[in-house]
Amino acid sequence: MLKNKTFLIFLILAIGLSACGTQSATETLPTTVEDTTSPQDTPSSEYTYTIVDTDQTWCLSDSEAVECGEVFVGQDAQYEGLQPSYQDNGDGTVTDLNTSLMWIQDAGDKTYYTDAMEELETYTFAGYDDWRLPTIKELYSLALFSGVDASMASSSDVDGLWPLIDEDYFVFLYGDESGGNRVIDSQWLTSSIYVSTVNEGQSCFFGFNFSDGRIKCYGLDATPAGGYFAQYVRGGEGYGENDYVENGDDSITDNATGLTWTQNDSGEGLDFDSALNYCEALSLGDSDDWRLPNIKELHSLVDYSRSPDTTDSAAIDPLFNMTQIINEAGEDDYGAYWSGTTLISYPSNVGAVTYISFGRALGYQEQYGGWVDVHGAGAQRSDPKVPSEETYEFGHGPQGDAVRQYNYVLCVSGGVAEPSDGDDPSTLLLSDVEIESMEGGDVPTVDGADSQEGGGELDLVSAATELGITEDALKAALGEPGQDAPDFAVVAATLGISEEVLMEALGVTSQP
Repeated sequence: MLKNKTFLIFLILAIGLSACGTQSATETLPTTVEDTTSPQDTPSSEYTYTIVDTDQTWCLSDSEAVECGEVFVGQDAQYEGLQPSYQDNGDGTVTDLNTSLMWIQDAGDKTYYTDAMEELETYTFAGYDDWRLPTIKELYSLALFSGVDASMASSSDVDGLWPLIDEDYFVFLYGDESGGNRVIDSQWLTSSIYVSTVNEGQSCFFGFNFSDGRIKCYGLDATPAGGYFAQYVRGGEGYGENDYVENGDDSITDNATGLTWTQNDSGEGLDFDSALNYCEALSLGDSDDWRLPNIKELHSLVDYSRSPDTTDSAAIDPLFNMTQIINEAGEDDYGAYWSGTTLISYPSNVGAVTYISFGRALGYQEQYGGWVDVHGAGAQRSDPKVPSEETYEFGHGPQGDAVRQYNYVLCVSGGVAEPSDGDDPSTLLLSDVEIESMEGGDVPTVDGADSQEGGGELDLVSAATELGITEDALKAALGEPGQDAPDFAVVAATLGISEEVLMEALGVTSQP
């Protein structure tokens, strides 16, 4: 078991207790034993495109860790796949024993796409000169969704966070707020260039953020906080390439991953619970063991050579029949598709589920006249598990992300995944601290913005009154919890007030 699993269940059950003197979770973590397998050994799978498990082993409601089978039956933790396995080669490199990819252990200082590509022309490390930028599929193989989305955190919270990568093997750094970064300014470069553009003509590459757990398309000519981390890779040729076969029974098998998929999607948008039920109840062909895919299985389907703008298709092989929609901008488009994997967010939010956008990933941007593709077809984001009456007329968060709440479904079967009972949260708390605030299963939540000192909910009613606006207007500007953190400068500008006045009214002491 990876050590971040232990931390995370502690986080879910014990969050909000920092004001009560909670022991640091990292002090209770076991030491990982290094694997001594030769880096030349073949992967732990017979498949050429090995899907490494998400490492999410707790069943989660929309507010807490629960026994598997209580709610949201069929979620990620109820199926156990190929577990992450790495070897420290002792020379500054790490071999993934599942994928056979060899990685630079320490990405070093941030850089830019063009600078990284120039460096690689003559780059030699550990005796190898065939290093390259990873594709987004190669980089995503390292993602561990036992980690915590740090969107709502500040620098003072870093010791209580856990990224979505194994720190036993890889060097990881959060953004340094003292240097003008946000905590979540920890984005990684890839060689996967979007075949279309975002934000009305901006060329971009798909990157993954190991601090907030999202894939988006970052501008090639623009960069957050001074650049991106470049985790160079070698080996594993052909990783990420699919090998589809139509089975003649409305299913498609990918011989590269060993996964079999429904050829047709659900035909309509479903809420998350209905999406789980749809796959669990499905009987198709010779199989009745269908399930909602975890996010890494679902991501394996993305074809980054396709997009609605350039191929008039979804970003997936045209063998799949994807329902066409009319998006928020009134365009012909393709939808977002649920996974079974929760995006667990600091300090205590487990109410959002990851999805892949096989069509444009829209956001509402005033400077571009409204709804535009801001993240790219093939982005990975998250939506609420439980739908609300909120219409999200102007999206959510600083980039106005479209929130649909009813997404489409492709079901999966096969591969190496086996049914699992998940981990029992009551047996994984490695702390002597009594969790009095958790009696009855309540989890403290943050309503749309950073928490106050000591945790708890923001008093938006009082804040709105102090600012002279309605509570609805304040909520709309801040966005719903479980997505990207609000940028208080943007929120303040939207409301026509100063950032200082906004933060004072909210009682927030630091910018996430």
